[in-house]
Amino acid sequence: MTSCLRRRSAALLGALGLSLGFFAAPASAEEIGEVTTVFKLLGANHRIVVEAFDDPKVEGVACFLSRARTGGIKGSLGLAEDTSDASVACRQVGPISYKERLNAGEEVFQARSSILFKTIQVVRFYDPKRKTLVYLVYSDKVIEGSPKNAISAVAVQPWGAEGLEPEPPEYRD
Repeated sequence: MTSCLRRRSAALLGALGLSLGFFAAPASAEEIGEVTTVFKLLGANHRIVVEAFDDPKVEGVACFLSRARTGGIKGSLGLAEDTSDASVACRQVGPISYKERLNAGEEVFQARSSILFKTIQVVRFYDPKRKTLVYLVYSDKVIEGSPKNAISAVAVQPWGAEGLEPEPPEYRD
């Protein structure tokens, strides 16, 4: 096989892998724990997983996500489609500062819920009138998403002995 043909094959496989999400960087969530909901004799049990992640653009905010994970043989092989059930709870865990401009509906977390086309994601909004960050979790498919969703709100408050309130973020609707 010529080097040109090898490079083209590698580029094609890389593009295919990226488009299918196989080589995508892992989500920056840390698993906190899990509970079993259904025992499976063969393969992993059905379970609810609790994960934590920090908002990538808002220092001082952490979110905790619980979501269903399908077990069984298909789940063990990564071929099962997880249900759209999820919940999110975000909290101020330190002084809040904004690393860059925030955009309405900006994705802060995403995880694959099936081998193809279905993801669960958390997006962020900012309510300037109430000085509140609002986080929404939902799942979607290429063709049709799910109406199941949950929200969490973080009121931007002073933190620590100084009690200094952070400046409002640059925000684009």
